[in-house]
Amino acid sequence: MNSLATWKIRAVAAGFLISTPCLANDAGAVDGPNVRVMKHEDGSRAEFTRSPDSRTLTKKTSMNGALTMVTTYRMDSNGNPLGCKIRDGQNNEMFKVSYGYHKVTGLLVEELMFDSRVRRLNPANGKELPVQRIVYLYDAEGKRSAPIVFNLLPGKTFEQVFGVKSSALESNPFK
Repeated sequence: MNSLATWKIRAVAAGFLISTPCLANDAGAVDGPNVRVMKHEDGSRAEFTRSPDSRTLTKKTSMNGALTMVTTYRMDSNGNPLGCKIRDGQNNEMFKVSYGYHKVTGLLVEELMFDSRVRRLNPANGKELPVQRIVYLYDAEGKRSAPIVFNLLPGKTFEQVFGVKSSALESNPFK
């Protein structure tokens, strides 16, 4: 695998580590009603910017001042992500993700990640195939399980390709 592809995969994996512990009380001065900045213990920084109508949320991840990833979420009226596009630091679209919610409870139950660079089609029906599927289960109290991840790329494990976390927002940074 060439070094550029390896770098991109590592950048995506780093971006999925959304649960990286943040340094409390270390947000930048740009925080405001539509901007939140989080500095992580590993030195990376995540800047969340939402549109005035709260229908778009953009997460820019940087390390040592260099932009490494941009994730743009489309949000529903309740502030839940409907889909997102993940771009590398050079603005190349790498992945697109769709999120599925339970019709009655409104809880996130599934994520489908598609490779934006290589379109994979199901030969039986011509529909696009995801490279990753993440399923969430909930207990009787409504607590979400750890993600159940299906890596649909042949020859690699989920951790080798994407890292250890999903692209789902763990929490709304504006709530």
